[in-house]
Amino acid sequence: MTPILAALGTARSIADVGAGTGSYEPHDRQVLALEPSIEMIRQRPPDASPAVRAVAEALPVRDRAVDAALAVLTVHHWTDWRAGLAELRRIAPRQVILAYDTRRHTEFWFVREYVPEIANLELTRPSADDIANELGADSVTPLPLPWDFNDGVFPAYWRRPAAYLDPRVRRACSALAQTNPDAVERGIRRLREDLRSGRWHENHRDLLNLDQWDAGFRLIVSHT
Repeated sequence: MTPILAALGTARSIADVGAGTGSYEPHDRQVLALEPSIEMIRQRPPDASPAVRAVAEALPVRDRAVDAALAVLTVHHWTDWRAGLAELRRIAPRQVILAYDTRRHTEFWFVREYVPEIANLELTRPSADDIANELGADSVTPLPLPWDFNDGVFPAYWRRPAAYLDPRVRRACSALAQTNPDAVERGIRRLREDLRSGRWHENHRDLLNLDQWDAGFRLIVSHT
C-alpha cells in the first residue's frame, strides 16, 4: 500500500477504477470507486468509499474531475484496455496503475512446472510494458513480493506452495479460475505429490531463503 500512496503524491481526489472491494484505497483522501461487478460492490465494507457500477472503457466521470486515477491489478481484465487507459487520462492528470509483466508470470514455477496452460491466458493480456508505453509513463517501479504477502494475487504464494492446494486460494486467483479446470486439477495433483515427496523443496531450495521475489509486478505512474 505504501508505494501506491507515494505514487498518488498530493492527489486529494481519486477515482479507483476496477476498485473491487477497495483493498488498495487510501483512507485519508476522497475516493470514488468504479467497479463493474455488483457482487464485488456488495462485498465492500460498510465504511468503504462510495462505489458506482461502471466499466473502465466508459467512466461516468467528467473530464479532469479528479486529481488521480488509480487502477490496481485490473487492466488485464478490461475488454479494451487501450480505451480504458484513454479514459483514465481523460478524467485525471495523474494515472497510477499496478500491473504486471505477463511473461514473468509465465515463468513462475507454478505455471512452468504444473499448469503451463496458464501461459496461454497470460500472453493474451496487456503486460506492464505495454501499459507504460501506451501511457508514455514517467516511471515504472518493480514491486517485489514479500514471502508472506497476504493479498491472494496469483504468485503471492511463491514460497508457500501448499497454499495452492486450497480451493479457496485457487478461486481467488483469476489466472487459475479462468484456466481449464481439468488442467488445473492435473497440476494440483502433481504439486501435491511433489510436496509429499519433498521434490518441490529440493527443486526450489533457492527460493526458500529469499525474503522477497520479483514476480513481475510494476507500479506505473504517468502525468498528462
